[in-house]
Amino acid sequence: MYLAMNRFTVPLENASEFEELWLSRESRLQDMDGFVSFRMLKGAEDQGRILYASHTVWQTEEHFRAWTTSDEFRASHARAGQSRKLHEGAPQFEGFRAIQKIEALQPA
Repeated sequence: MYLAMNRFTVPLENASEFEELWLSRESRLQDMDGFVSFRMLKGAEDQGRILYASHTVWQTEEHFRAWTTSDEFRASHARAGQSRKLHEGAPQFEGFRAIQKIEALQPA
């Protein structure tokens, strides 16, 4: 498993617009081999800013890398440069390979 995450620091006054941009965008993730899941996470407000983290789970890092060079990736990010910048600085990318997995037991 490979988890790819981007963190965004968003000024409080831009939070609603930032969320709407993410919630209304067309995702092409489901079309990709190796895609497992996507989450957009919202952290607590701190000093007039909110930390958001988007993360995708992939079967392998190679599947994630294929996504980043795909036509689907370009299509789903096409609007990114058309709106005003809503977050501070560049998104901070972090990639992780799983070394352990523990899941909840399913009820009998």
